Amino acid sequence: MSLVQLRKLIAELGRREAAIYSVARLLERASRGRIRLIRYHFVAQPVPASPGSASRASTTSRIRAVGADDPIVLAFPRPPAVIAQRFADGATCFVAETGERFAGFIWLKRDAYEEDEVRCRYEWVPPEGCAWDYDVYVEPEFRIGRTFSRLWETANAHLAADGVRWSLSRISAFNPGSLAAHRRLGIRPLCSATFVVAGPIQLSFLPRPPYVHIGTGPQSRPVLSLSAPDT
Repeated sequence: MSLVQLRKLIAELGRREAAIYSVARLLERASRGRIRLIRYHFVAQPVPASPGSASRASTTSRIRAVGADDPIVLAFPRPPAVIAQRFADGATCFVAETGERFAGFIWLKRDAYEEDEVRCRYEWVPPEGCAWDYDVYVEPEFRIGRTFSRLWETANAHLAADGVRWSLSRISAFNPGSLAAHRRLGIRPLCSATFVVAGPIQLSFLPRPPYVHIGTGPQSRPVLSLSAPDT
């Protein structure tokens, strides 16, 4: 990494996160991809009690909830097994369509969320006042328009109707673009966690008990409890 690249990285992530990112890259290169360091920031986004719509109505696009048997699911840019598991877990999916084309989606989970990148289960307090949002995706050609904001407006209206006050999520600590996008949504930072994965072995550094967890297989995973900002 050149000095210019390092300065840019520090400017985007800060000194601490830039240092952790550098360690992550070093581990991955030295192990030829067999060791990964993943770090997340957990955040909470307020759900408006009476969500309004800042987007103009459109005659060519729509947002709707879909089920596992909806034909649009075939256009999702994720492995079919991953999508099937999400629906089996009880997740809610809102899809954006422009004309007859898939334009994007957002996923919501109410009771708890099983992380799919590392082994960890997220639970939240209070369970009735929080939800989990994840994999907010918009097709590249629709990212300049209002698809992103419409997805969030629909998700917020759905959550508010269920009495949800906070939508929780995790963001890669190494993704400045995602961090900036979430800041514009008024997020509140909660905590951070770091995971080191080497084959079946996973070392988890958590901000809550058990603080450090060593997992040796698929069923060995910590539970991270997250609290809404006003609890």
